[in-house]
Amino acid sequence: MEENENLNTEQGSTMSLNGMFKDYWIDYASDVILDRSVPDIDDGLKPVQRRILHAMNETDDGRFTKVANIVGNTMQYHPHGDASIKDALVNLGQKDLLIDCQGNWGNILTGDDAAAGRYIEARLSKFAKEVVFNPKTTQWKPSYDGRKQEPVSLPIKFPLLLAQGTKGIAVTLTSVILPYNFCELLESSIKILKEEDFEIFPDFPTGGLIDVSRYNDAALGGRLRIRAKMHYDEKRKAIVITELPYTVTTDVLIDSILKANEKGKIKIKKVDDNTAAEVEIVVYLPSGVSPDQTIDALYAFTSCQISFSPQTCVIVDDKPVFMTASDILRHNTFRTRDLLRQELEIQLAELEDRWHWVSLEKIFFEERIYKIMENDRSKTWDDQVSQMERAFDPFRQHFKKEITRDDVLKLCEKPVRKISKFDIKKAMEEIASIEMTIDEVRNHLAHLTDYAIRYFQGILKKFGPGRERKTEIRSFEDIESTTVALANEKLYVNYTTGFAGWGLKREEGVEVACECSKMDDIIVFRRDGTFMVTKVQEKGFVGTKDCPDLLFVSVFRKRDERTVYNMIYRDGGPDGYVMVKRFNVTSITRDKDYLLTKGTKNSKVLYFTANPNGEAEVITVHHVSKPKLKKTSFDFDFKTLAIKGRQSMGNILTRNAVRSINLKDEGVSTLSARKIWFDESVKRLNINEAGRYLGEFKGNDKIIALMQSALYRTTNFDLANHYDDDLVELRKFNPQAILTILYKSSDGYPYLKRFVPEPADRKTPMLDDDGSSLVSFSFDHYPRLEVVYNPDSGKKISSEIIDVEEFIGVKSIKAKGKRITTFAVDAFNWLSPLKPDPSPVGDEPSDASPSDTIDDRLGYAEGTQTQLF
Repeated sequence: MEENENLNTEQGSTMSLNGMFKDYWIDYASDVILDRSVPDIDDGLKPVQRRILHAMNETDDGRFTKVANIVGNTMQYHPHGDASIKDALVNLGQKDLLIDCQGNWGNILTGDDAAAGRYIEARLSKFAKEVVFNPKTTQWKPSYDGRKQEPVSLPIKFPLLLAQGTKGIAVTLTSVILPYNFCELLESSIKILKEEDFEIFPDFPTGGLIDVSRYNDAALGGRLRIRAKMHYDEKRKAIVITELPYTVTTDVLIDSILKANEKGKIKIKKVDDNTAAEVEIVVYLPSGVSPDQTIDALYAFTSCQISFSPQTCVIVDDKPVFMTASDILRHNTFRTRDLLRQELEIQLAELEDRWHWVSLEKIFFEERIYKIMENDRSKTWDDQVSQMERAFDPFRQHFKKEITRDDVLKLCEKPVRKISKFDIKKAMEEIASIEMTIDEVRNHLAHLTDYAIRYFQGILKKFGPGRERKTEIRSFEDIESTTVALANEKLYVNYTTGFAGWGLKREEGVEVACECSKMDDIIVFRRDGTFMVTKVQEKGFVGTKDCPDLLFVSVFRKRDERTVYNMIYRDGGPDGYVMVKRFNVTSITRDKDYLLTKGTKNSKVLYFTANPNGEAEVITVHHVSKPKLKKTSFDFDFKTLAIKGRQSMGNILTRNAVRSINLKDEGVSTLSARKIWFDESVKRLNINEAGRYLGEFKGNDKIIALMQSALYRTTNFDLANHYDDDLVELRKFNPQAILTILYKSSDGYPYLKRFVPEPADRKTPMLDDDGSSLVSFSFDHYPRLEVVYNPDSGKKISSEIIDVEEFIGVKSIKAKGKRITTFAVDAFNWLSPLKPDPSPVGDEPSDASPSDTIDDRLGYAEGTQTQLF
């Protein structure tokens, strides 16, 4: 024990192991955090990135340079080897902001590596030259070996850290900062300077979709969900992935899809990778597989959806600090303003120095002070210089700086030919120009914030085009893995022994209850009036010791209010009352037994049915024969009984003993029509009153969806349905409704056509595939359209109103329609119809007006002019 303690003390020049570990570990951790992995908040660069840019700027001549040479030049400043320099340089080049690249620089979509440094070339971009470098405002420090000077931080006048993003793993610390949109950062910086509210969200070069509802401004604990962009291609019977989640490559994505298929979570035929400049991964589906369910399953079980937890760690005053994205942008914005102030102050000092010198020259030659050197040669040189100094005395009051002896000596160094060619007028013009510039610079300094705003606006105008947002911001619906997992197993049940599972052997007494996935929960009802919900197993006992006899086993869905259970049970022994109840099960605790009876001993279930749509059948109840019993049987209709919770004890069906119960008539649904809403933000149907109300749906009711690509289709009202990104209208389908299409034909003229859409499970074209394009539409039965003509069109009237019903009749969807005019048109306006629309047959009125279409949201409403051509 004492020996161990002695190891932890210093003896002479020997350091203890604990002390060595503590000191060396802290030194190592500090070096990794400050000099390798975590970016500086001022310029947003890690040390290796800063050294690369500095080395490139030193040797920049506008031409491309071999990456190997750039790596070699950078090694004068960077002590950690050429591999790290080349990797960092390639990473900078792939961000397409500071470096122009030539050659094979790899592919962020496929994950392909860049070629060797001797084969690829780079140079600083015009953007980098404009915003990154200024030796006059740069702080310098010696390089690692003391031979060179390198920047402490580069004077970058732009929020580079947020524009590029970064990831660094240090000792006990990780920095993950996602990239943001170039234009949005500049616009937000302008808002900061104007003291306006702003929001910024990540934007990725790979595109995709993001849900920022829990992002929390990139603070610790925030969460960002990112999805691939995909759609179903009906022609190829395949799901086509066109954009990737950030950091996910095509190989990684395809591997995750194939693994999910192997595990039975999804079902696909094959996957083709057609990625080149753009992503195209084609996932072919076998017949009978739902594309909507497969899309949800891809998000649930593959890398088509990933999550990021930001860790926005930066170096501030040589210490790692966690900040929000908004705080970083504010810091970068105000630092940019401060750098602009420094540049203006330096420019002002240089202008004043120039004004001082040109003014001296002008007086020196205009007043012929130089003649002192020619006319009075008897004096010493010092006396002549002193006399020339005194010659400036009458003019000193006009100077902003003191006229020194050094100034006079510098003037005396002018060669004779300079004196003879000096142009007084030109000097006066230069002085006036300098004074104007000085006034301008002083005005910028006096209004520094406005000057900084104009600077950001100039950068946005010059470099913003082509850098628009690529990643679409959406709200994602939560996908429950159990609801989208492929039901590729059969659930076997032995109702007598109480065993159930997908691996139960087929033998006498074993039946197939339903299909399931290995992720499902199952609900089990027993003869003794108890039930429970449990995770499906390969083979498991789901009965009880006292009652292994099972009544019903099936897959359980949480919050399922549509499935209704009809049950008749005997309360207690043979003489107990017979009770009847209807109930549903929406939420439970897994693996817990629940009572459906009063709990009286020897209670027994006599009749039980599960009805997925709330069906209520008619049954015949037969009593046990006994003396004086007037009625030996009677009918009972379950629809006369209200649906209650599972805790309800039920109503008395009969006080007499029951011999048997027989089904008399199949039941029909007793549930009311389902109210459906459509959430535009996620493009999904819901029953949670989120978004726009579509109406009440039941049975074979359908929904019609119109796309900007001039296609339409009808769907059922399944909440799992997906709708295209170019969706422009979604409403309850009315088989009698007339659709009026306003479109621009291939010859450039506007046309109208009217037809009654028929139910179509597939996308159906509304226009010929000849270059025609959809402009607007209306579901009004008696629509009116105002045409506003171009003043230079030659039309004698400025506008006219078309009664569409009289203008064109209802024809086939294949009809071309009728041309409106050959004159140039400025705008079309849909007007309110003069007659009300006829009520749909057999439909209930919804909260939305029949003409409340997407037109109103896109500017096609009454009184709103819509630009056409």
